[in-house]
Amino acid sequence: MQIRVSINYISAERFWEQEKPAPAGVHISTNVNIIGLDRKEDRLTAPFVVTIVYNPPLAQINIKGQALILAEPAEIEKIYGDYKKQLPPPQLLLQAITNTSLVEATVISRSLNIPPPIPMPSLQPQQKEDRERPSYVG
Repeated sequence: MQIRVSINYISAERFWEQEKPAPAGVHISTNVNIIGLDRKEDRLTAPFVVTIVYNPPLAQINIKGQALILAEPAEIEKIYGDYKKQLPPPQLLLQAITNTSLVEATVISRSLNIPPPIPMPSLQPQQKEDRERPSYVG
């Protein structure tokens, strides 16, 4: 299966004043909604909306687009059948939409001077072992 994601619309707004320092403990929630699934011969088109909300209300980012799904006819039939049965979409489709949207949202967040919508890596402090390591003397 091949998935191509294209973005048609991006909207972003910063609510927090530029002069005020960003609050500590900002929570960022990302919501991915696939609006429908259109079937055309050997392909499916999935329009989507991604909303990224900051809490406290620091900013909001909205992204709209569509994902094009290319696959074998049997796989297209299965995905479309699952959609008609209101089953969840394939994980690969959600991952492709989320990855593409978060990359765009990260670039926009830099322009708005807000935290990026992806978790930043953090270093875990090393835990000291309670027991002594064995030493070998030869």
